[in-house]
Amino acid sequence: MNVSNLLKYCALSIAVSATIAPSANAITPDNQLVIGMSMDNLLSLDPASASGLDVVGVNSNLYDMLIELAPKEPSKISPAIAKTWTISEDGSRITFQLRDDVTFHSGNKLTAQDVAWSFQRVLKLNLALASTWKTYGFTADNVEQAIQAKDDYTVEITLPEKTDPKLVLYTLGSSPSAFIIDSKEVLKHEVKDDLGHAWLTTNAAGSGPFKLRDWRAKDRVLMNRYDDYWREPSEMSRIVMRHMTESQSLRLMLERGDIDIAMGMSIPDIEALKKDDNVRAEANIRGTLYYVAVSMKDPKFSNKKVREALRYLIDYKGINDSIMPNYGVLHQRPLKLGLDATLPELGYGLNVKKAKALLAEAGYPDGFKTSIRVLSQLPFINIATSVQSTLAQAGIDAEIITGTGNQVYGAMRERKFEMLVGRGGGGIEPHPHSSLRSLVYNPDNSDEAKLTNFQGWRTGFYSPEINTIIEKALLEKDTQKQIEMYQDVQNLYDTQIGAIFPISQMVDTVLLRSDVKHYEGHQAATTRLREVTKER
Repeated sequence: MNVSNLLKYCALSIAVSATIAPSANAITPDNQLVIGMSMDNLLSLDPASASGLDVVGVNSNLYDMLIELAPKEPSKISPAIAKTWTISEDGSRITFQLRDDVTFHSGNKLTAQDVAWSFQRVLKLNLALASTWKTYGFTADNVEQAIQAKDDYTVEITLPEKTDPKLVLYTLGSSPSAFIIDSKEVLKHEVKDDLGHAWLTTNAAGSGPFKLRDWRAKDRVLMNRYDDYWREPSEMSRIVMRHMTESQSLRLMLERGDIDIAMGMSIPDIEALKKDDNVRAEANIRGTLYYVAVSMKDPKFSNKKVREALRYLIDYKGINDSIMPNYGVLHQRPLKLGLDATLPELGYGLNVKKAKALLAEAGYPDGFKTSIRVLSQLPFINIATSVQSTLAQAGIDAEIITGTGNQVYGAMRERKFEMLVGRGGGGIEPHPHSSLRSLVYNPDNSDEAKLTNFQGWRTGFYSPEINTIIEKALLEKDTQKQIEMYQDVQNLYDTQIGAIFPISQMVDTVLLRSDVKHYEGHQAATTRLREVTKER
């Protein structure tokens, strides 16, 4: 390291080890990657319960998966901990052969027992991320039989119900529930049979390219390079993630070189930085959608006429033209863009006169009072403000309630909300079932079912007819017939007026210093930083 770099290294090391103050003014050192981002929704690191995009980005660098999906072409599956895998002829069983040279950060060897235990743990804890596996028929009672270590380096997954095994592979390569955990290390910290849940909320036990040094909520995440990683160790010795919510602060620090990557910036700041030769923008379309949701457990919104009225009280075009550039593109279907089964846009727009007539038919000629829950960050809060304004034109008085991810989505998971502006969907799995499972499917609408990772259940939308088509389509082997069935679901969802009104397909725009190389944002938010370098 030359003198110049040494000085830079020392400057940032002092800043990091002290308070990571926003006013710190030090060019980032060559061997550390500093990221500015909001951590409002970073609530837990436990892979069994942590579903937010922010935590997925953290855990993707602390943990490994059996397989990985290509960042820009998610239908391409690559080996990771699993060297190879085979699917039985009847499609009921997937067998993985694992690498034998992988160690966890603790020094423990990663074995098939850890893989089976990690997946079994998700079902046994029955937290948010168990829902995905439940749709494949896995339960806390059958998971020990269904997912087994056949020897130290062979894992066998027997599907409890008929499904498309490729969809299961996509889930294993993208779901935050599929990270492999060091069972021996975690069980040292088990309290009252919690399978280490309390400890893993703020700690990590992975085998990824970086190991957790420190996490302080709404402050910072520090990850140090794991020198014994089974792949080539990263050139970055440390990843520093800093909690920053002010767009102008992010812009200033990126311009000065105080940070290398900025996420969650406002449109004016993004557009200004695009003109800076020292900065580049990377736009990455994601599988998730921005939406307005209502709770059908609320009597007002269980009324179909009211939901129909709301459909005409959202200024889709205005929101996408003025709020969503760099954040999303107009989309009104529950299936993400780019799939063969996705139908054309519906063309709904703001029509206050029609909405008022529908409200009068529903028994609300003078409107009503309600509330909109929303994260207090861009672009969510601006979408909510727009919706509040257009609702008011029809006499609906909507109070905006801002909060953290836990407060906003926590209320949704408990089905204790009225309206909500949020973001969700099926991630990147290139299969219609992924989006429909996340946003529409709801096999059991009882409170006791607690299908908290299904936004269909969260909103109380329940359509046995749609559920049946979704279940049959998954098993349909005729591709054209399957596409038509998924199109039927979209038409029915429109006719029945679901509880979720999609507004935009998510676009994630990240700003990077131009000397940061080999950063490749992942459509599933599993962005891995192991190959990032700086060329100075």
